Amino acid sequence: MKKYRRLFIILLIMLLQPIAQAFETFVIEDIRLKGLKRIEAGTVFNYLPVTVGQPFSQEEAKTAISILFKTGFFKNVRLERDGNILIVRVEERPAISKMTFTGNEEIETEDLTRSLKTIGFAEGRLFNRSLLEKVTLELQRQYFDLGRYAVQVKSTVTPLSRNRVAIKIDISEGVIARIKKINFVGNHTISDDELLDEIKSSTTGWFSFFTKNDKYSRPQMAADVEVLRSYYLDRGYINFNIDSTQVSITPDKKEVYITINLTEGDKYTISQVKLLGNFGIPKPELLDKISIKAGNLFSRKQIIKSQEAIKERIGDEGYYFANINAVPDIDPDKKTVALSFFIDQGKRVYVRRINFKGNTKTRDEVLRREMRQMEGGWISTRDVKRSLARLERLGYFEQVTVETPRVPNTDDQVDINYTVVEQPSSNIMASIGYAQTQGIVFNGSLTQENFLGSGKRVSLTFNNSQVNTTYSFSYFNPYLTIDGVSRGFNVFYRSTDAEEANLSRYTTDAYGTAINYGLPITEYNNINFGAAFDHTTLKQTDFTADEVLDFIEDNGDSYNSYRLNARLRYDTRNRALFPSKGMLQSIRAEVALPFSDLSYYKLTYRHQWLYPFTKDYIFLFKGQLGFGEGYGDNDNLPFFENFTAGGPRTVRGFRENSLGPPDSEGRPFGGNLKVVGNAELIMPIPFLEKVRSVRFSAFVDVGNVYGTGEEFDNSQLRYSTGLSLITLTPLGLLSFSYAIPLKSQENDELERFQFTIGTTFNW
Repeated sequence: MKKYRRLFIILLIMLLQPIAQAFETFVIEDIRLKGLKRIEAGTVFNYLPVTVGQPFSQEEAKTAISILFKTGFFKNVRLERDGNILIVRVEERPAISKMTFTGNEEIETEDLTRSLKTIGFAEGRLFNRSLLEKVTLELQRQYFDLGRYAVQVKSTVTPLSRNRVAIKIDISEGVIARIKKINFVGNHTISDDELLDEIKSSTTGWFSFFTKNDKYSRPQMAADVEVLRSYYLDRGYINFNIDSTQVSITPDKKEVYITINLTEGDKYTISQVKLLGNFGIPKPELLDKISIKAGNLFSRKQIIKSQEAIKERIGDEGYYFANINAVPDIDPDKKTVALSFFIDQGKRVYVRRINFKGNTKTRDEVLRREMRQMEGGWISTRDVKRSLARLERLGYFEQVTVETPRVPNTDDQVDINYTVVEQPSSNIMASIGYAQTQGIVFNGSLTQENFLGSGKRVSLTFNNSQVNTTYSFSYFNPYLTIDGVSRGFNVFYRSTDAEEANLSRYTTDAYGTAINYGLPITEYNNINFGAAFDHTTLKQTDFTADEVLDFIEDNGDSYNSYRLNARLRYDTRNRALFPSKGMLQSIRAEVALPFSDLSYYKLTYRHQWLYPFTKDYIFLFKGQLGFGEGYGDNDNLPFFENFTAGGPRTVRGFRENSLGPPDSEGRPFGGNLKVVGNAELIMPIPFLEKVRSVRFSAFVDVGNVYGTGEEFDNSQLRYSTGLSLITLTPLGLLSFSYAIPLKSQENDELERFQFTIGTTFNW
């Protein structure tokens, strides 16, 4: 290499020597440029190291030629002299007029173009043939990262008019190399199978066609190595190390053998946990935030979790930029670690301004009233996050993000910037859906969830199915007062055919109105109370059951009802639809007043708890309890107010509304006591892990309905298990489930596959 470099220098000197010898030192009176086509003269003069009036010698000539060559603009530079005039004659490199790719399917053309631009190879740039080799290497690198080691890249340069060229790059991608074997060397305490379960890379299996986990990828392998490192460091192996990762490719470049050499080391336990530094919070309170204790195995995960908990707690007091460093003191003889958390709380930080961006329709005040962090006060990590959650729960935005930049030239002030992405909140919608119990469902609505950007909801709705025909108008103001008192009202007409809902044979016509107020008690608790009036007309059919006929004989077929209702609600969920964590508890009481034609009361309790025990898996537990009874002149709950169970919303695998005691005709009649419980494991769907609007789960359901006079008997509970898929579409929620009844009785109506399209859940 040195030999060729020396030869190049000699040749360069020989080429420059005649030019240098042709010049005797003279004072430049003028400089003229020859050969420029696209490059501006000013650009050349900026690089040229000589000016008019300056002596010009052999050394200046060599320097000028060298500098102009280094710009990369020219493929030939020559200096000439005409009297005392210096003539710079250049030949420009051609420009890349067009660049095309063929054969690329795995990587988009836009991505290839963007990557080549980073190395200076793009349309409009000057063509440098020496860069073609870099282009080939860059494209090969990208395909190697995808496991396509048989890729071939060929480039063709076609000269065009006006000193331009067209570049065509032909790519033969080849097949992705599949993983044939993964070997671990050095693991003595943890088996190969356990380690393979932790990483995503795998040999070909039953689901590899969908997961693609058997295709080798360099970035994925790097991620797997970090997963293994975390796995060991979270289990006490503080000296764990990945010694090397060897990848062998077969000659046909279709199969890969991976060998991971590692050193496990010994397990270490925590001998002591200390807090050091300056912190204005009681020490016992911060120690409670530390999840790793003396006697526990060393765990990097728990150390990071403890650091974050301490930082968040200190951040609640305004010390937003506090530094928390965990320093281990390792005792190799005792195999223990003394852990010290050093805390530097820094200065207390105050909020100068809270800004909102992206709310093109929603008024600023609608967002600002959701803020729990105030301007002018010190910043609180908890309040910033809670404000973010409240904005997400409004339902007006596709996405909400927050940033807390420092105020320039200060060290104790920040601005809080919330950026939102508006989603359609007003629509005229006509849709059609289908439910197994309701048949074809026609919906028409004129809805403004965020009326004129004020946060108020106005809706005019029409619904028609085999079960119900409904017309309604509703209005809701979530902030009747600045303190968050809400008010809403609605008027409706509804016609119901109970037989089509798989219930006893009767029909009802009802109309009425209701008004409701909401009052926030705490950040997560609120109480709703309201009043309602409705008029119901009950109609029998040719096959109406005796229970219905007896009720009409005793009470007539037309009823006015004046009801009061109240609900206490506790809700910490992070989202209203498809939440991933938090809890919902709701207790509702409804009573028909004594001067109503029918006097009764109903009590309902609902519970929902979501616990994300890993990043991608969530436990969901739900429960429903309902009880109703008549009072005064009515001994029993009116049968058309009965609770029902069975179907997609309660106990899947059983036909909707079919559980509970039957009427005299053998059809479901419902009951005055309802008990339902659901347990689900929500799991990610390959390739859709980041999509919020799809939810897949495995579930176990239990429940039943008990009639008037019956006591709760757990032996009568029905059980089922299965899989569920729910997704949000423009038609509404689509729900699919396949359930296997685990406990049923002879007369139960089973329905393993159930689905609804274009209907929503009141959960």
